[in-house]
Amino acid sequence: MSLPIEEYAIIGNTLTIALISRQGSIDWLCMPDFGASACFASLLGTPENGYWSLCPLAPSARATRRYRDKTLILETQFATDEGDVELIDFMPPPRAGHATDVVRILYGRRGSVPMRLGAAFRCEYGAVVPWVRYDGHRLSAVAGPEALYLYTPVELRGQGLATVGDFTVSAGQVIPFVLTRAPSHLREPPVRDALKALKETESWWHRWVRKDKAGRRAYPAVIERSAITLKALTYSPTGGIVAAPTTSLPESIGGVRNWDYRFCWLRDATFTLYALHVAGYRKEAQAWRDWLLRAVAGEPAKIQIMYGLRGERRLDEQELPWLTGYANSRPVRIGNAAYQQRQMDIYGELMDALYFSRSHGLKDGGESDSWQIQCALMEFLEGHWQDPDAGLWEERAGNRNHVFSKVMAWVAADRSVKTVERFSLEGPLDRWRQLRAMIHEEVCRKGYSEERGSFVQTYGGQVMDASLLLLPLVGFLPPADPRIAGTVRAIEQDLLCDGFVMRYSGSSDGLPGSEGAFLACSLWLADNYALLGRKTDAHKMFERVLGVANDVGLLSEEYDPRAKRLVGNFPQAFSHVGVINTAINLSTRAGPAAHRARASGKRLASA
Repeated sequence: MSLPIEEYAIIGNTLTIALISRQGSIDWLCMPDFGASACFASLLGTPENGYWSLCPLAPSARATRRYRDKTLILETQFATDEGDVELIDFMPPPRAGHATDVVRILYGRRGSVPMRLGAAFRCEYGAVVPWVRYDGHRLSAVAGPEALYLYTPVELRGQGLATVGDFTVSAGQVIPFVLTRAPSHLREPPVRDALKALKETESWWHRWVRKDKAGRRAYPAVIERSAITLKALTYSPTGGIVAAPTTSLPESIGGVRNWDYRFCWLRDATFTLYALHVAGYRKEAQAWRDWLLRAVAGEPAKIQIMYGLRGERRLDEQELPWLTGYANSRPVRIGNAAYQQRQMDIYGELMDALYFSRSHGLKDGGESDSWQIQCALMEFLEGHWQDPDAGLWEERAGNRNHVFSKVMAWVAADRSVKTVERFSLEGPLDRWRQLRAMIHEEVCRKGYSEERGSFVQTYGGQVMDASLLLLPLVGFLPPADPRIAGTVRAIEQDLLCDGFVMRYSGSSDGLPGSEGAFLACSLWLADNYALLGRKTDAHKMFERVLGVANDVGLLSEEYDPRAKRLVGNFPQAFSHVGVINTAINLSTRAGPAAHRARASGKRLASA
């Protein structure tokens, strides 16, 4: 039986992330990076597909957990009638070479607690059982290119196709476990000292968090935890930020809306830059901006909505039939066929991100090249902005004229005009001004419903879409415009479900079943309330979203208001980006929402 998603916490090393249950079981881990195959995949199947558990034998053990202050080091306290034991879980920063480590340390706090180690080491998402050898207190598991090594003073033994170890932790005792992944053709790497690695990891996180200036604003702890989560979701070698470290966690339990989110989406670009900047992480903002430019370089017509960690373009989708799926939600997918879709909004997202970068002095080692890339993208957009597309939400029912996509084409023209005007770069200024005016006129004429008194999802339609909440946030119309107020009212009427915002209603997206409320959309509504001066409503909505985070402050993509549980891939970068931006929006009149709405040339101060 699958545990609720909120029962999981994460540890990570800016290369990959492990999901650990409250009961002390690592049920999901891809190594050496986010995009690699999972060596523990029981999250999407059964224990036979791979896990690693450390827990008391007593079935009545009570578990509480938290993150060590200003770190991603997880502390789980197990209390039993016999005594108490503490489990420390973390992934040290990457070391030289090709090794990746997971460290777990047990501390005896009171009495004597009988414990059990249980593990099933697997490769290829649980499909391959490696050849396991036991050598004293060392285990090796090898299959093809993969090798796993487990080092511990606990005596291990095989039991069927699993590994077990029974032992007791007494007060004052410290028992370390170090799991190392390395390529099987290379020499086994040196064993990592667990206690030394703990000190190094804590120091590493403290040095990083020290850059955070969120303490000057409201919600400092919330901003800090979301910033740490974003850092964990960053693939440090390239600066790319994955949408989530998981695949196929369902948007509806038992449904088929199960997607691989271990990729980097362009739609997140500007929101992410704002979040990193206002939280004080300029280096990470720079790395993300550099990743964007490298990823989109090439033929403008072939720009994609998402890319791999290193900017890979082929993300072919396939199903894994041997996995039963989270809570029997099938199919389990790796890869994402949506990378082949046409989404015209990404041109505006990219132009806005690069305009933000220049406005805030992010270094550009190749200003000439980046501007030439932008001009080439604009030349393509001029001839194709009227093309129908799949829309922001990656519909699989064919292309339509989505209002938000047209608005983002306007954003592309608007930011291009502002870039030429402010930075004295060469460009067809008059032509882009005419394009900007043409798009604006068409959207207001074809994308606005007089009958509903609001903008709508597609030209000539009547369906509401939460992406329309972004119209004032990108500066298309001022928040005080009656058409924006009408759109907010219509979204409140059609898309609110138990206080949370659904992405859209009444439209066929080509997929069966339903989904939960999209948490980022709920935060967009809070941002709109703030811009409209409805501060009380804004704070209530924000607190409502924070209220569904789990006990260690993590959010998934969606929330099911009826089942009262998190759904979708976890943790979700877009949700935590939204938390940071909305927290700042509610702390100052000059937050990301107001700043982006003005597309101002003035710099936005970090938090």
